[in-house]
Amino acid sequence: MLRGKKILLGISGGIAAYKSPELVRQLIAEGAEVRVVATKNALEFVTPVTLQTVSKNKVYFEVFEPINNFNPEHISHSDWGDLLVVAPATANVIGKFAGGIADDALSTLFLAFDKPVFMAPAMNTKMYEHPIVQRNMRQLQAVDVQFIEPAYGELACNTVGKGRMEEPENIVAFLKDYFEEN
Repeated sequence: MLRGKKILLGISGGIAAYKSPELVRQLIAEGAEVRVVATKNALEFVTPVTLQTVSKNKVYFEVFEPINNFNPEHISHSDWGDLLVVAPATANVIGKFAGGIADDALSTLFLAFDKPVFMAPAMNTKMYEHPIVQRNMRQLQAVDVQFIEPAYGELACNTVGKGRMEEPENIVAFLKDYFEEN
């Protein structure tokens, strides 16, 4: 059950970001309130206007934007959200999170967030299977980050393998199961 849940959707810069507006729409249809936090690279694939339209909230992507409420947004978003789901989670953002690097809106939010975190990886199979990416994922799992495994299928690079971001309806089902169990 997602009714009344406050979900932060982190979007990193991969082609799978095109699925993010549909994920927002489905989360809202399940009764959740959604705020989007995006990397600047994510906004090369999907626009803030699209994300704001479907979420009915401002998209947070600029760390040094003038603050109207005198509260740093990565802290206020952290206080607001019940969980953070990063979809798509690129190798870059997985590595940043694992290394504690906080140099954009999404990575600063992650380090300030002390509630459940889920990541839905999306990348080329070779990247996904790279020992460093796998190590970074294990490192994040050790601090209770949960991964929504990528699907096997055709990838943007015209290859077939494991690395497709899971479909929005399956991510929603995963989150619903989490809340039913906890």
